[in-house]
Amino acid sequence: MTRQPVYPPPLRGARPYPQPTPYGRRPPVSARTPPFRVARHTAPRRRLPHHMDPLRRYGAAASWVGATLWFVVVAAPLYFMVITSLRTTDAYLAEGALRFPSGITLDNYGRAFELGFATFLANSAGVTIATVVFVLAMALPASYAIVRSRSRWVRLAFSTFLLGLAIPAQAVIIPLYLIITRLRLYDSLTAIVLPTTAFSLPVAIVVFTSHLRDIPRELYESMIMDGATPSAIFFRLVVPSARPALVSVGIYSGLNAWNGFIFPLVFTQSRERQVVPLGLWNFQSQFGTDAPGLFAAVLLSAVPVFALYLFGRRHLLHGLAAGYR
Repeated sequence: MTRQPVYPPPLRGARPYPQPTPYGRRPPVSARTPPFRVARHTAPRRRLPHHMDPLRRYGAAASWVGATLWFVVVAAPLYFMVITSLRTTDAYLAEGALRFPSGITLDNYGRAFELGFATFLANSAGVTIATVVFVLAMALPASYAIVRSRSRWVRLAFSTFLLGLAIPAQAVIIPLYLIITRLRLYDSLTAIVLPTTAFSLPVAIVVFTSHLRDIPRELYESMIMDGATPSAIFFRLVVPSARPALVSVGIYSGLNAWNGFIFPLVFTQSRERQVVPLGLWNFQSQFGTDAPGLFAAVLLSAVPVFALYLFGRRHLLHGLAAGYR
């Protein structure tokens, strides 16, 4: 048994000795020194079990209800579109719209291709690919120049691009029509690609400039000290760093080009130059009472966009989040 030390009696007016602690008896506190304060270590707050915490329990239930409602809102049109395209016109009129078809047929898709829907898909694919290539090839170098340059004219050019965000396509459709006809590009796919690219550039430049400004200046300076040229900095630093933004801008520009309607409507005339939105408009007049044929064409037009978003959604969200931090 360890013998406890005996301290002398405290001075008059001094504080009493502290009580014994698990770590032993502390030395006496003199009246001339400030009192010794022991930090109180409070135990961490214990969380209630899930079945006893009302906030967690009802919050989880509300989340499930909201997710279920959102799934119904999104899945109901898709279900209606798919089951309608797989039934005949007589079955659609007899069984109703939401009932699962008693017999499944693919004749609606075959009839859509017989009426030239494959040409519409090919034209839309060509317009989309050309628009995405032109937007990426022009927007990324322009954004790199805007971020790295300190010239007044470069800032003026950037303000001009930002002004393009406030100008709708419908407001300049007549001047664009005059320009297209003077250039002898009317009724061609080029007449669709050029204005679609022009109206996609402002958003692309905003996203790219916001993303490139997040690259540390030290990386640029280190490459310059190593003797890298501006083109080497662009291809070795800017392009790899802007990969998420490239995917985001590519998907955004592709969706705009695929779903564009006003430019194909005004700048094309022949059936061989029609794209998917304009072709669906013509299908609507042809299949005025044939809803299964119309929905088969709509489903065919939605498959490429859905596949593009399915494979690029992660890069799209990451690029947008990185560009607008």
